[in-house]
Amino acid sequence: MILNSGEAPDLMEYNKGNAVAGLAASQGLLTELDDIAKERGWDKVLTDASNQLSKYDENGIYGNGPLIGVANYGEFVSVFYNEDMFKAEGLAVPATLEEMEKAMDVFVKKGITPIAEAANDYPAQHLMYLFALSKVDAKWVSDFQAVRAPLDPAPFVYAGQKLQEWVTKGYISKDSTGLKAPDMANLFETGKSPMVVTGTWYGTQFGKIKGFKASQFLFPGNVISPASTGNIWVVPKNAKNKDLAYEFIDITLSKENQALFGNSGGVPIAADPADVTDPVGKKAVELFNKLSADNGLGFYPDWPVPGYYDVVLKATQAVIGGTITPEEFAERLKEPYDEVQGDQ
Repeated sequence: MILNSGEAPDLMEYNKGNAVAGLAASQGLLTELDDIAKERGWDKVLTDASNQLSKYDENGIYGNGPLIGVANYGEFVSVFYNEDMFKAEGLAVPATLEEMEKAMDVFVKKGITPIAEAANDYPAQHLMYLFALSKVDAKWVSDFQAVRAPLDPAPFVYAGQKLQEWVTKGYISKDSTGLKAPDMANLFETGKSPMVVTGTWYGTQFGKIKGFKASQFLFPGNVISPASTGNIWVVPKNAKNKDLAYEFIDITLSKENQALFGNSGGVPIAADPADVTDPVGKKAVELFNKLSADNGLGFYPDWPVPGYYDVVLKATQAVIGGTITPEEFAERLKEPYDEVQGDQ
């Protein structure tokens, strides 16, 4: 409503994906930036991969069409862990899912829930999607996000099975169905759980924990993880001061500010890695670069169709709570997805 009014701001930080930026772009509410990008040299700073989620076609599907936004950072989901608790048990960073499950068994035997989780919010969707992504390739991700075919339920049936298995084994708590993201973070920060599966947006916060040292590793066994470039700067079609918006984007892409972002624990996408010395930021850049090099940016499960976030959240919450089967879980995701796919 704001974008379609005379009160549109000059600049907005907007979430990427078909259901969000794509929807606004398909309605002609955002300024096309291809010529501006060439004029200001953004095309020299950002790669095709960096711009993938900044382009949308007339149907609001990402990857093609005009440039309607500019990203200036990256993000990904990984496993943050309590180094002190791991060392106390003689545990190393797991290289495989089997090793991770064996490590979690050690904590379960001591009455400790290994992974802090929140299923009444977005985090549990990320764990669910990690399981699904372990069974697919980059083409599946591209087809899923672009809604190119009816939904393949098999990866999501597997994800539902693993979530219920992990509840049964005590790796995650069934009580997580009532928890929000801050509750989950608090469980990790207070040392009640040695691990949490979440995004790099928590990196700076976890880097400031006083009681123990936190670090992170990619979900073991996965080539693909929930990951992408970050939110994008968009300039509304009705913006009154577009040149000022472009100047602001220039500032965020400058070498100095990209380095500052990395040294503040973020994941810059246009910084010289040598300029990032902060331990949290350095580790995040290293892992993000690995994901990018391996074509491992899996994006997020709620992006493909409008309104999908609530569908995925409620279905994930229900399968963790045990009120639906893994097959019913996959069917809940499939029905609204296929409805949109059939309309294209």
